[in-house]
Parts: sequence; structure tokens; C-alpha cells
Amino acid sequence: MSQSNTLRLSVLASALLMSMGATAADKAAVTKQVTKQANIEQITIFGSRNPINTVPGSAHVISAADIEQFKYTDIMRTLASIPGVYIQEEDGYGLRPNIGMRGTGQNRTEKITIMEDGVLAAPAPYSSPAAYYFPTSGRMQSVEILKGSSTVKYGPRTTGGVINMLSRQIPDADLAGKVDVAAGQDGFGKVHAYAGGQGDRVGTVAEIYRYQADGFRDINGVGGDTGFVKNDALAKVSIKTDETAKYQQIVELKLKYADEVSNETYMGLTDADYAATPFTRYSASQKDQMTTEHKQIQLNHVIELNDALSLNTTAYYNDFHRNWYKADKVGGSSLSSGGVQNAADFDKGLVTAPIDVSVKANNRSYLSQGLQTELNYFVGNHELAFGARYHEDEMDRYQWADTYQLDTSQVMNRTKSGIPGTDSNRIDSAEAWSLFVQDRMTIGDFAITAGVRYEDVTTNRVDWGKANPGRDGEASKDVDNSFSAIMPSLSATYQVNDALIVLAGVQKGFSPAAPGNADGQEEESWNYEAGLRYNQDALTSEAIVFYGDYSNMHGNCTAAQGCDDNNIDNQYNAGEVDVTGLELSLGYEFNQKGELSFPVKMAYTYTSAEFGSDFTSDFESWDSVSKGDSLTYLPENQLYLSAGVAAESWQVTLAGRYTDDMRTKAGQGDIPADQLIASKTVFDLSARYFINDASEVYLNVDNLFDETYMTTRVHGSVFSGKPQSATLGYSYKF
Repeated sequence: MSQSNTLRLSVLASALLMSMGATAADKAAVTKQVTKQANIEQITIFGSRNPINTVPGSAHVISAADIEQFKYTDIMRTLASIPGVYIQEEDGYGLRPNIGMRGTGQNRTEKITIMEDGVLAAPAPYSSPAAYYFPTSGRMQSVEILKGSSTVKYGPRTTGGVINMLSRQIPDADLAGKVDVAAGQDGFGKVHAYAGGQGDRVGTVAEIYRYQADGFRDINGVGGDTGFVKNDALAKVSIKTDETAKYQQIVELKLKYADEVSNETYMGLTDADYAATPFTRYSASQKDQMTTEHKQIQLNHVIELNDALSLNTTAYYNDFHRNWYKADKVGGSSLSSGGVQNAADFDKGLVTAPIDVSVKANNRSYLSQGLQTELNYFVGNHELAFGARYHEDEMDRYQWADTYQLDTSQVMNRTKSGIPGTDSNRIDSAEAWSLFVQDRMTIGDFAITAGVRYEDVTTNRVDWGKANPGRDGEASKDVDNSFSAIMPSLSATYQVNDALIVLAGVQKGFSPAAPGNADGQEEESWNYEAGLRYNQDALTSEAIVFYGDYSNMHGNCTAAQGCDDNNIDNQYNAGEVDVTGLELSLGYEFNQKGELSFPVKMAYTYTSAEFGSDFTSDFESWDSVSKGDSLTYLPENQLYLSAGVAAESWQVTLAGRYTDDMRTKAGQGDIPADQLIASKTVFDLSARYFINDASEVYLNVDNLFDETYMTTRVHGSVFSGKPQSATLGYSYKF
């Protein structure tokens, strides 16, 4: 980012702090409860002012109690209970999730808005939307999911939906905390601890989360570790004005650091090898390893001007670096064009001479920073929200490739070291201004919500080429693109009675054109929904139909979809796409007041998504498309069911999820065998025993019945899902 832009953010952040000092001098009585409410609700989608039951769209919260039930470290397993959300496994541990909503596609979670504590979480959400970083879900206190017209407040992607992950909040008590340790199969281990407290004016919390595994795959001939180690540390400190101040204010500083080393690869198995030995890896992948580092600074300021008027402002800075060192050519062929088969033949002894393996350092640095503010004003029967955000981000690709010789004893020795910057050598960047206005007006049993969002975006790609690693002189390519969009939304709810709400909404969907979009064309759609929400006593239920009418859909080319190296980070336009679907959710607790209770939960999603025109694309998943072809990696049916039994001192829960067949290439009719991700049903088990109010022991078993299933066909090769994996843990809270 330019020095002028960085200075601009620093000045704005300084002004934010100065405003607190200027206004805190006025004294009057305002309760602590108002302050606490403001501090929490500035980072949440739902709250006392916006209760989830009245939201005019699909709204769900995965509470702290829900998270504690299975203690998942994998966000994709956590989200399986939410209708309208699609997940595509990859590494088996959820390190790099693939999440989509309402037909958007899941690849690298690039088509939905991901936030942590109300701030964009993707490494470069405008200039490089593929999210190779994802917040550590195991340390989250709760997760909010919102789909539909209410997402107008949360950009830049407003078509599918929003996930807001809420990190550890400062405890209300003088001192509170928790220690959670666990160990399991395949070398899995976890240590999670936090402690903090709230004083009269100052509150703090610190948290550490570390988890690791040796992996469930074995590398042919050499064995080795195919797992990971990830560390995540968080610290928060807040300062608030005293009770007598006229304007109650809070400033909260959040610091976060995370790193990861994971021995992951994009080299899957041939169909024959998957059928015979699904949990192996070829020896040519033995050097593959991802290293990452993430740093975050977030400064929040809240001021309650009166009971009806509040201003929430956040300055944020995210720095992320990753280097995925992985095989990209075997025997001179790329993975998609015979390299995987060459690796398979070598391990079978069909190739008797040493073979060359090219290992590329996919080295990238990301920066994302900005300042956002929201003014909430409650007057009469109107709830008004005004918001603005200035944001800038970039991705710096500075890559190279080394050459190894894989000998007949399956040992790799480096024969040539690449020069950094001689493979990919460019910077993609973006600057964006966002504005929104939303008004929720209540008229008797009707609530009408109208809003509009405005995005003004400038993107840039500067490419120095492979022959100029020093970035000397002018770049070989320097391309700018500017565009803006206005996104209106309108929705309504009608309270039929205390239990039943009818809802409907319409919104214009938008995703910005990335620097790699040759046509500079943003993604646009009109999205409609209508449904019912019925909640009474122990019963919760919701049924929503949705329809997305795309005038242009994006496809982002990533290695995760098997894209050719020359096309990585290019963005393609598919034109018209129609998405229709149904979301159902149901929860009930039988015998709620008895000694034993029996909670059950169900979530079902039906989706149909078709291209509306014929076209040919360099985007591998689309390739040559005919009108009426179905989208890739999108199941028609998804079903989640859980059933449990709970007593005062123990509980057991069984959860199962079914995912329909998916195709890896656009098409119609029967799916060819080499383009099929077959349907699967996977069950997880949770058992908890509460020793006392403070401590418990627990047993979790992922993939209880040890189902062998396929997750993806990256580069035309097959990856298997995680097999049965048991974890035993102990938790103590104080």
C-alpha cells in the first residue's frame, strides 16, 4: 500500500482515540448495562436490537453451547447443521475451508463474506478473494450466519451470505478462564486455554489455541508426517468511561497472531489407487509443505450518545504470509496433464529410472487494512443504520520453482534451486469505499426493512514478469480497473401470532471484479426469498425458498480447482446463471423438563443451479459449457440430522450428514465416473461426562462408522476424506 494511504488510516485512527478523550469529560448517569451491550453488539450481526427471530431472512447462530457439544476444530463440521451452506472438504482438518451459500460455489470460500468480530477476515477480500487463511474456528465463542436481503450491511459479497465469527469476549467476572486439553488418533493433540476479567473500567483476556496431528495419509516408500501444527494467540484489552460520564464509551484493542506448518499437497491419487489404498500419497509429494503467518491489530471504539444513538468505529490491520511449497510437475508434466499418472507409475515401479520433480514455492504476502464506522439511530418506529468503510488490500506473488531428482529408492534430492521472482512476480491490489443505509420500520405486526449499499472499487495488477525478479524499471504490465455498484434491498416480516412469522425479501447481489478479470466485469444478480419461521416452546423451525438470477457469475481460478499455473488468480465470467433452492431447519427437545431429555435437530437443503448460455472458458471446472449445464461441486440435496440424550451429569449426541452426488465439470444428465464425487453419509459422535460444575471429560469420534469417501478431484486426481478418528479430552473452567 502507498505511504499516503497508510498515513491516512493512521490519522483516522488517531482521530478516533482523540474523540473519546474530548467527549468523556461530560458527566451524567448512564448504566453499565448500556455500555456492556454496546461493546458486544458492535461486532455482532444479531443482538437485543436485532433479535434473530425477527430477521427478515435466513438467520442462524451456532452458540457457545453448540460449539462445546462436539468441540470441533474444523469449521466445516461446525457449519454442517446450517441449511443453505455447502462445504467441500480438502485436507480433512478444515485448515483451508471451502464454504459456499445458496449456489455460490465453495472454492476457497471466495464467494461469501467472512468476518471475525465484524471485520473482513479474508487475506485480500477485494484483490484476491480466495481465502487461503481462515480464522481458527476452535477458539471461537460463537458463529453467526446470515443469508438474504439483510446482508446489505455486510459487503463486498452480498449474494450468498455472511459468516461472522465471534472471538473470545472479555469475561464479565473479576477472573474467569478455561483449560481444555485433548489427544486422539493420528497424533492429534489440542491445548486451549484462556483467562481474563473485567474490572471497574479495564478488562482483559488472553487466549492460546494450539492443535496438531501427524495426518492420516502415508507417503509411499518414505512414510513421513502428513499432518500439521497450528498455533493461535489472542489478547484483548478494553477501557471504558466511568458510570458518571455523560457519554459512555469503550475502546478495545485486539491483537492476534497465528502460524501454521502443514504438510499438505495438491497431488491426489488415480482412481485405481484410490480404490486400492485411499490413504496413501505418492513419493513425489514428500516435499510438499505449507507455512503461514498471520498478524492482526484491531481497534474498536463505541460511544453511546444517548439511549437511541450510538456510533461504532473500527480500525483494522491484517498481515498474512504463506508459502505453499508443493510439487507442480512430475516427469516434465503438470499435475493436470499427466504428472499425477507419472507419480503413480513411478511408485509402482513402472518407471525404472530416476525422475525429475519440480517443486514450486507458491510464495505470497497479503495485506488488508481499513477503517469502518456505523451509526445506529432509533427514533419512533424506525431503526436506522448508516455505515461507511474505507478498505485497501493487496496480494504480492513472488514465486520460484526448485528441481529435484526422485531416485529409485524414493528419495528426493535437489538438483537445481530456483531464483525467487522467476516464476510469478506481480502485485494485485484494490482500494474500496463502501457506504450503506438501512431502515427497519415497524407498523403494527409488519416490519419493513429497506436498505442500499454502494461500492466504489479500484483494482490494479502490476506484473514484472519472470525475467525481472528484481522488479527493476517499469513493469511489463500495469492494468487499472475502476467500477462502482449500487445494491438496493427490500424485505418484510409479518408477525401472524406469537409463534409464527412470515418473511420475504429481494436484494441485488454483487461481487467485485478482481484484478485478474480481463473484462473488468463485476458479478451481479437479483436474489429473492420467502418463507416461514415458527418457534414455540421447545420447537424451532424455519422454511425458506430462494431464487438467484445472475446476469453474470464469477469463477476464480485457483490451484484448489486444478487450474493451470498460467491461469492462477484469473477471474472468469459465466454470464447468466439461475439458482433455485429450499432451506428447512427444525429443532425440538423431547421431555425437556424430565430427568432425561432428547434434543433432535434437522437441516435440509435442495439446490438446482444451471448456466443460462453457451460459452467456452479457460476455467477448468467450467471448460466448454452448454445452456442448462449444472454448476460444479454443488450437491442437489444435503441433509443433516442429530439426536441426543442428556441427563444432569452426561450427554451423548449422534450427528449425521448426507451430501448428494456432485460433478467436477459442468454438464447435464448422468455424471461421468471420472467427474463424479459420489454421495456420502458421515456420522460423528459426542459423549460428555460432567465431573462437577467446573470440569468434564469428553469423547468425540469423527466419521464414527469409518466411511471411506471422496472429497475432491483436484488436477483430475482423487482425495479421500478423514477416516474414523477418536479424541479424548478434559476441560476445566473457573
